[in-house]
Amino acid sequence: MNNPAKMIALREDIPGDLADRVGNMFSATGLLAQARNFEHRLEQQQMATLVADALASESHLIVEAGTGVGKSLAYLIPAITYALEAKKKAVISTHTINLQEQLIFKDIPLVQKILPQEFDAVLLKGRHNYFCPRRLERAMQQAGELFTSPEQEELKRIWEWSQTTRDGTLSDFAVEPQSDVWSHVCSEQHICTPKSCGTESKCFYQQARKRFLSADVVVMNHTLLFLLMGSSAEMEGKENGFVFANDFLILDEAHTVEAVAAKHIGLGVSQYGLRHAIQRLYNAKTQKGLFTILREADGVKICARIIEQIDDFFTSVEEACDFKKGREFRVRRPELVPDNITAALAELQVAIVNTLKRIDDEVTKSELQDMGRRVRDARLGIVDFLNQQEEQAVYWVEKTGKTGSFLSLNAAPIDLAPHLRQMLFRPNNTCILTSATLATGRADLGYFRSRMGADEVRGEMIGSPFNYQKQMTVHVVRKMPDPRDVDYEAALEKWIKHFLEESNGRAFVLFTSYRTMQLLTEKMESYFARSKWDFFVQGKGMPRHRLIEEFKKSGQGVLFGTDSFWQGVDVPGEALSNVIITRLPFAVPDHPMIEARLEQIEARGGDPFSEFSLPEAILKFRQGVGRLIRTRQDRGIVVILDNRVLTKQYGRAFLQSLPECPVQIV
Repeated sequence: MNNPAKMIALREDIPGDLADRVGNMFSATGLLAQARNFEHRLEQQQMATLVADALASESHLIVEAGTGVGKSLAYLIPAITYALEAKKKAVISTHTINLQEQLIFKDIPLVQKILPQEFDAVLLKGRHNYFCPRRLERAMQQAGELFTSPEQEELKRIWEWSQTTRDGTLSDFAVEPQSDVWSHVCSEQHICTPKSCGTESKCFYQQARKRFLSADVVVMNHTLLFLLMGSSAEMEGKENGFVFANDFLILDEAHTVEAVAAKHIGLGVSQYGLRHAIQRLYNAKTQKGLFTILREADGVKICARIIEQIDDFFTSVEEACDFKKGREFRVRRPELVPDNITAALAELQVAIVNTLKRIDDEVTKSELQDMGRRVRDARLGIVDFLNQQEEQAVYWVEKTGKTGSFLSLNAAPIDLAPHLRQMLFRPNNTCILTSATLATGRADLGYFRSRMGADEVRGEMIGSPFNYQKQMTVHVVRKMPDPRDVDYEAALEKWIKHFLEESNGRAFVLFTSYRTMQLLTEKMESYFARSKWDFFVQGKGMPRHRLIEEFKKSGQGVLFGTDSFWQGVDVPGEALSNVIITRLPFAVPDHPMIEARLEQIEARGGDPFSEFSLPEAILKFRQGVGRLIRTRQDRGIVVILDNRVLTKQYGRAFLQSLPECPVQIV
């Protein structure tokens, strides 16, 4: 779609043409050329000019920038220049911690050396990451009435850490504290406030708050961004800004935005979270809690009784669901189970209110009020879930935790586009979305723009500066059997071995099915034991970031991974020289959100496969392929063990989504 930003009048308070000035900065003889190791890239210059154009004209922009463009600098330099000249705040949001740290510790310091103007940039973490000195001090005073003996030892460890910590957040721990104890000492919205803790020099959150309120650039993650923005209804009343009164947004890793937003637009009631809130008031097993401290006998009785009622309610929910297909069960009718819990929660709310009337201590009051809000929100959420009054929403129950021993009640709009349009793409504001993979066939990013509610927003596709003709070869195996055939797993094993020998290990093997990955792991463990390659498998206890670190260190590793390894993994160099895609990544329509979206398309006479399943699979396919070539020096192969790219008409769309490179049919 052509909607050039230059058609919109530029801001009068921005001296000169910002786009031209930024373009000159990125030229072969411009300001950046003075930086060490600078390499002029036309694609980076193009992107920087587009970003500057959108900012100066207060319009929105969605831009795909291929791997190697250097998109961080391409948006940082125009964003910071504009923020300083227009006296606005740049809010930059990413999905992964790795990219946030790259921005704060590498890219932004580089920009500070390049630009003549001074500016301040901060990383904003969710407040629950910070400890609150007032809450910690109070917890130490009341330790005997709040915590068991092991929990008191953990509290003591937190106290000792608090005396030496540099930033006061969880990331400063060598070993993170127990969540149950940390929840009593971390910063809370209505407890750790500017009024109560703002003058406390040791309150890291309030000190951080002062810094990000005055900073020119604030970096955060998508989850925190949507939490701070609130609902689309709340955003509707705002004329300017998103998080702050006078800011603009740049969302990197934009392909993840819709999934993150879905978790925040709707409702979610956690059995574990509700139990935890009640037990902070009174835990019948340990006989500890706020009501114990306050000698609140009625509250103690209600809490002791209500925990059993909560568990009984969620047990009845579980019995009404069929989890044979997985951890989620879609609820298609109101009143899934009788409401035998919200009256008890209302009774607890009354007990909290009555307790508040007779206490004077402000800290305890704030703690109780916070618990009261949580109980109220859970009660209203349960009522909404059971009534299902929102017609254009999907409702489901989900098993949570590593063992699936708890449940959560969830609801979200089937179509997020109207909500995202209201939240992100309001007039007279600027929101810029970027990623290396947004296109599914159209250069104007039509599918992605439609999903995001950004049909009227300018979409641009900028290619990669890498020479894929020389750096990458794609191999497609023509004679792969259908996954339903008895010979399928044997063929998969045969070809994986064949191509691992070709690359001397150094490979990611990407699966779409956890079950298939487990079966192949069992079949091939003896093979890897005899080989010289280190073998890494997702889901065997090692965290994802550790798996990646160990894979990089190995230099000749082979990693079997599913969903999360298709994207957001960066392994430059020879350590990753082969990406094997076992199946085209079509999403199985077993998650309620996907199922509901397919049904909605079908109900309006559309084609669910071509309108949703195929473009989503192409996006994920491009993400998987994109793991291979991360620098100009990288070389390697991509192997496709799914002959549908050759035998099905839609297969051409997958092959056309690849960078221009040699394709060999085996």
